[in-house]
Amino acid sequence: MNDKLLQAYIWQRTARDATVHALAARISPDERGEGVISAAIAVLVMAFLGALMWAGFKLTLGHAQSHVDTQVDQIGK
Repeated sequence: MNDKLLQAYIWQRTARDATVHALAARISPDERGEGVISAAIAVLVMAFLGALMWAGFKLTLGHAQSHVDTQVDQIGK
């Protein structure tokens, strides 16, 4: 039983290493950093959109708050 498990482990490890090696050979050395650069650009775009949405939300709520304050003052008179 142990021999069969060992053979299965060696087979799957060899197949996995061969697959990883074949996939790594497809990527040229000058394209290896592309994923990191693309991820960094995506993070920057999302941060910019988040800041823009926060500013818009704050502006909208500030305007609504001043309108509510005016209406409450009118009720109290």
